[in-house]
Amino acid sequence: MRQHFRKTPVDVFGHLHVIGKAVKNGVLLTTQWNDRANSMTISWGQVGIEWNRPIFTVYVRGSRYTHEMLLHNGEFTINISPERNVKRILDFCGTRSGRDTDKISELGLTLVEGEKVSVPGIAELPITLECRVIYRQMQDWEAIPDYILEKFYPSLLSGNSPLPVRDIHTMFYGEVVDAYVIESEE
Repeated sequence: MRQHFRKTPVDVFGHLHVIGKAVKNGVLLTTQWNDRANSMTISWGQVGIEWNRPIFTVYVRGSRYTHEMLLHNGEFTINISPERNVKRILDFCGTRSGRDTDKISELGLTLVEGEKVSVPGIAELPITLECRVIYRQMQDWEAIPDYILEKFYPSLLSGNSPLPVRDIHTMFYGEVVDAYVIESEE
């Protein structure tokens, strides 16, 4: 039997305390391309205003499958659980590549069709921000202080990386075009 959901609108800026705390602990960034959804765990991101628009900025390494997907389909959802019961989901999505694993199927996650983007939300992480990429830029690794490079990009300093820029993050500015909480109607 197909499950039915309702979506209760959320004011992103009225829920910054929930969103900010969740991002620090980990949320899912979901993308979709060629009818395949993929989620990865992120703990870097922020909500703000750019060009008078609500923006959720995410940072994705160039070597990640999600990066490739975002370049093909410039839409994503941020999937947040206000509770701490999603550690297993976050751990799984943060340690496997979508190139090799269908994380959604393996975890048995429930996809819920997006309202304004082609990317679904996830019922198990019900706070959903639908985003459309309006700008992207690779970080300039030469402008990053050495103590940050040492911690997050050690291969750049050691010279051991054959393609060092693939390890750098790209900033994707996602205009928040819809925000809601997914709730089961049953």
